[in-house]
Amino acid sequence: MILRVGLTGGIASGKSSVGRTLAGLGCVVIDADAVVARLYRPGEAGHEALRQEYGDAILRPNGEIDRQKLADIAFASTMATKRLNSLIHPLVIAQEEDIISAEVARFPDRDRIVVVEATLLLEAGRKKGYDRIIVVDSEPEVQINRAVARGSSRDDARRRLTRQMERQERLGHADYVIHNDGDIRTLENETVRVYEKLRADLAAKKRKK
Repeated sequence: MILRVGLTGGIASGKSSVGRTLAGLGCVVIDADAVVARLYRPGEAGHEALRQEYGDAILRPNGEIDRQKLADIAFASTMATKRLNSLIHPLVIAQEEDIISAEVARFPDRDRIVVVEATLLLEAGRKKGYDRIIVVDSEPEVQINRAVARGSSRDDARRRLTRQMERQERLGHADYVIHNDGDIRTLENETVRVYEKLRADLAAKKRKK
């Protein structure tokens, strides 16, 4: 039995930290950003789709996608962002399903919690594909400061934030909310709290089978 969980939140909200903790607790965690990075490699389906859509101007001299140039185009407007998502999200979903299928094939009798960590999970209309949705939530200014600390410009961080789902709307989709405005220990404790709820959800789903 599999409990499918979507893990999302705005830019620099702390999703990856939550994902690492859940993985350490035994969940199968799929990082959608890592899937996208693979799809963007030369020869992969995502690379070809982007080159066909945007031309060679988004490529580095070695043929790799220039992520900054792509971001300048894709986050210039809401419509541009939606266009990028329509190109890449179907490919990401297919890759995620392949990973899950391989996991089930390896251990067909094992119950498991599968967590897909994706920034734009809700924006892509993927809520129905999951049994539970976890939203990692932070104050917007905290998110921007974190993004800047990671190397983003403040203007770019704000632009990306405005292209994502509005905070209250995202929270409205959540089955569980993990607040992340404190330290890492608090975040880990909050994640363990939600993990225990997911285990109960998995047990309940199994009983209904």
